[in-house]
Amino acid sequence: MIEFDRVGVTYADAARPAIRDVTLTVGEGELCLVAGSTGTGKSTLLRAVNGLVPHFTGGTLTGRVTVDGRDTRTHPPRELADVVGVVGQDPLHGFVTDTVEEELAYGMEQLAVPAAVMRKRVEETLDLLGIADLRHRPLRTLSGGQQQRVAIGAVLTAHPRVVVLDEPTSALDPSAAEDVLAAITRLVHDLGITVLIAEHRLERVAHYADRLLYLPGDGTVTDGPPARVLAGTAVAPPIVELGRLAGWEPLPLSVRDARRRAGPLRDRLTGRTPPARAGDTGASDAEVRLRARDLAVRYGRHVAVAGVDLDLHAGTVVALMGRNGSGKSSLLWALQGAGPRHRGTVAAGGADPGRLPPADARRRVGLVPQTPADLLYLETVDAECAAADREAGAAGGSCRVLLDRLAPDVPGDRHPRDLSEGQRLALVLAVQLTAAPPVLLLDEPTRGLDYSAKHRFTGIVRDLARSGTAIVVATHDVELVAALADRVVVMAQGEIVADGPTADIVVASPTFAPQVAKILHPQPWLTVADVAEALR
Repeated sequence: MIEFDRVGVTYADAARPAIRDVTLTVGEGELCLVAGSTGTGKSTLLRAVNGLVPHFTGGTLTGRVTVDGRDTRTHPPRELADVVGVVGQDPLHGFVTDTVEEELAYGMEQLAVPAAVMRKRVEETLDLLGIADLRHRPLRTLSGGQQQRVAIGAVLTAHPRVVVLDEPTSALDPSAAEDVLAAITRLVHDLGITVLIAEHRLERVAHYADRLLYLPGDGTVTDGPPARVLAGTAVAPPIVELGRLAGWEPLPLSVRDARRRAGPLRDRLTGRTPPARAGDTGASDAEVRLRARDLAVRYGRHVAVAGVDLDLHAGTVVALMGRNGSGKSSLLWALQGAGPRHRGTVAAGGADPGRLPPADARRRVGLVPQTPADLLYLETVDAECAAADREAGAAGGSCRVLLDRLAPDVPGDRHPRDLSEGQRLALVLAVQLTAAPPVLLLDEPTRGLDYSAKHRFTGIVRDLARSGTAIVVATHDVELVAALADRVVVMAQGEIVADGPTADIVVASPTFAPQVAKILHPQPWLTVADVAEALR
């Protein structure tokens, strides 16, 4: 179905090829997981499948890519649209209509699908992805996760033979991610659709994959069974890291397989306890940096936040969790003061951020939104970093140091819009972290970040917490929560339904428990690092 024959791609002014000498064949009905660190060429590999590379991106393509017998050098993307469907990293940038139902039908209209068939496929896709209740909603009013499901549905309605997905679960809550991946797997097994998925959260996808295409960063691609390839990769999900630590061979990829082997490891850990966190040790005694009372947000008749009370304490990292559309982003914007507020009060440093000039509000409460590129407006990375240093009153180079910790080797002369999604997010995080406000709100801050970058991000956030910053991280990444959070707040339908120490909230939850907690249950372990420390 897909064949790469000695393929290389070199972009204009690049010092080296993004990918080089790639030869592989992907057969009909295979699900291939594409993995690697940020900036190693995953998106380039995917874009070569439907001809976006080089027809849209530019650069030089060597070798040959054929899809269903069509050579991408002579067939531009429009001539492959009936065969290849692509879902990019940012769904909102790919939408061309106004409402969910219109977006699902648009691709079929361009392919001249009969109206009766279009209606049937739209209904099937709405049910398949669990978005029937959104059919008339304007796309811009949806949460990030809801937008991502619509983008996937818009591709599936055209019934392509190949589906290419770039970070398809990055904005989805755990349950929604499982539902979407199960639906995609069903299409692979039942209809023989070929699927390529680039994903940083390997723990979500690895056990579904037939093959793993791993990009180590030198332009090459390692191809093989997921368990065999992951045995030697620099990036690996927690289940693989735990397997390496325990010496399991072959490495398990599913929680079920790992639990079957985990008995001896649980015996070794009996009587030992994980290290305490701020949420376990009286963080409520620390200074309250932000206090919200009866906070409510409405959009017309829709209640996004319904009378929330919340205290944020100095030195504590709070994870804000909940399914897509539960009100997390609306709550963060209301706390920061830039978002709408139906009623309620917020106090940060003796003042309400919503009643202050925007610059003063940002100095008290910083916010990194789900679409971080909205905060970038200058021509180069270096210019953004220099502006961040000036506005924060920080020493020159402070922002660049933070950026290098998050994503090393980002070119300073590159335009921010030309960066990968992960590099762009790292730049926005560095810009906001440079200001180091006493309260910092982060909305899905690790979308597009690989495991190494998330580890570095965790270190930076922990350093800020130790300096007294109160931090909220709204996220669907349960592994990040396990490694970072002192306290977890869970929202549903605009209300807080759970609030407590991380271990108390996530260990007993089938939805929010990290892989290590599921494997070693009922023992309260959250991360591989905690297990390794206990075994030393």
